[in-house]
Amino acid sequence: MTSGGQLRLGLNIDHVATVRNARGGTRPDPVRAALLAVEAGADGITAHLREDRRHIRDEDMRRIRATISKPLNFEMAATGQMLDIALDIAPHAVCLVPEKRAERTTEGGLDVVGGHSHLAPFVAELSRGGIRVSLFIEPDTDAIRAALSLRAPVVELHTGAWCHAIETGDLVKAEAEFERLRSAAGLAGGLGIECHAGHGLDYETARQIARLPEIVELNIGHFLVGESIFVGLAESVAAMRKAMDEGRKAMQGA
Repeated sequence: MTSGGQLRLGLNIDHVATVRNARGGTRPDPVRAALLAVEAGADGITAHLREDRRHIRDEDMRRIRATISKPLNFEMAATGQMLDIALDIAPHAVCLVPEKRAERTTEGGLDVVGGHSHLAPFVAELSRGGIRVSLFIEPDTDAIRAALSLRAPVVELHTGAWCHAIETGDLVKAEAEFERLRSAAGLAGGLGIECHAGHGLDYETARQIARLPEIVELNIGHFLVGESIFVGLAESVAAMRKAMDEGRKAMQGA
């Protein structure tokens, strides 16, 4: 399943809600951010409803689902409570992610190998509900094959280790991590699994990963919300769209 067409951009709006919750009240409104992002060129909106509700809240998810014209990607842990909420809201897609109360952000991919029996009923139930299921995983051969066994139509490759290596100047590790991403994306595409990627991406890393033809969607949040403080959300989304398109064009011309 090699694409090579235009790369989709999903904007994660969690940290708009983080700013709102720091003060209480209703502003800034994550739904307003979602609408602005779609107008600026985002192809979808991603939001993570955490168990502790540290940023996005239940009513945010319902309002986003009812308001935006683009797909909603509902990130959630594989728990009974979250399953019930997702089935009630009925987003376009659910991305199952690992979740720990003490973590600042998602620290790695799901253990889809060791957690296979736990995850299987969630994938099946969400699929029966007409929701497209994605698994947030490490760029690992065993994880890709476990996703295939779980009959998940989509995987999202965790790009955090690669981005961190670039940020800290560890070029040897960065090269090795990018090769892991390249290999995992190629395997997923060859097995007919749609491949997404996300975590820690900025303009330059998005431009680079856009050169992998099997990857059809990037989900990016913290960087774009941070950039919006300086240039505005619409401008940051437009600049990301431009970087992604440049990377994909370079791949097609290679």
